[in-house]
Amino acid sequence: MRVVIALGGNALLKRGQPLEAEVQRQNIQTAAAVIAEIAENHTVVVTHGNGPQVGLLALQAEAYKGVNPYPLDVLDAQTEGMIGYLLEQELRNHLKDRQVVTLLTQIAVDPHDSAFSQPTKPIGPVYLKTEAQQLAAQRGWAICADGDGYRRVVPSPEPKQILELATIRLLVEVGALVVCAGGGGIPVMITPGGAIGGIEAVIDKDLAAALLAINLKADALLLLTDVEGVYHHWGTPEAQLLREVTSTALRQEHFAAGSMGPKVEAACRFVEATGGYAGIGKLEDGAEILNGQRGTRVQIGGYGARNYDSP
Repeated sequence: MRVVIALGGNALLKRGQPLEAEVQRQNIQTAAAVIAEIAENHTVVVTHGNGPQVGLLALQAEAYKGVNPYPLDVLDAQTEGMIGYLLEQELRNHLKDRQVVTLLTQIAVDPHDSAFSQPTKPIGPVYLKTEAQQLAAQRGWAICADGDGYRRVVPSPEPKQILELATIRLLVEVGALVVCAGGGGIPVMITPGGAIGGIEAVIDKDLAAALLAINLKADALLLLTDVEGVYHHWGTPEAQLLREVTSTALRQEHFAAGSMGPKVEAACRFVEATGGYAGIGKLEDGAEILNGQRGTRVQIGGYGARNYDSP
């Protein structure tokens, strides 16, 4: 089978851990072991999150006033290279006879996407209100309240086109394990004349993973995170883990926009477009999720098809 594996942020940094390179390297050892187990018997393409890493680079940039902060598309490229390097090295340690390749990946968005008029994605450091307002005036930023402070918010437009898709396909066809589209890819726009330019935006990594899996005609999409799977009535005493569910039934549920919501939407898009299946669950259970033994399995089908874990 051809499998796209989307690693959540916990593959690099678990909740509360410091943003140290060695911490990320240790966590990637776990992720690489899971990926390698799957790659022994399947064709694998890997994508990943980069939120904390982009945030760290933005913080570091603010500490040096000698140059203007780098734009988000450049920060995305930097983190794709950094994270790809760590993954690539550890995967090579597990898969001695396989080529592992990291590919910087540009993903085009629609310049008329409504997200550009409604920035919602927090990025970078937390500021006091006065400082945030000054930066907004100087740099043309949108800001919003975040806890006791304020942060910059940027648009999160829909991913439309993976510019390096032909190269990814070529690498997959010759047997390489490809790491690509990290952090939702580098957001770009294409002018009517065909020129490409980066933009200040963040593409949702799960929706980008779904687009990647659809374009590659994958058989399965794994969205690996730090929870067991998708829960019915999450956060209540009636919460139950959904073991098998159709996309139609799943779309009747409500999930938080900042956590499980994008994963559910990505899973539904993939199965509805391809007829394949998607799995959502804990990183450590990746192989079992692929085999339907753990996590939540999402497939095409009519309304009402659900299978719960026993309470």
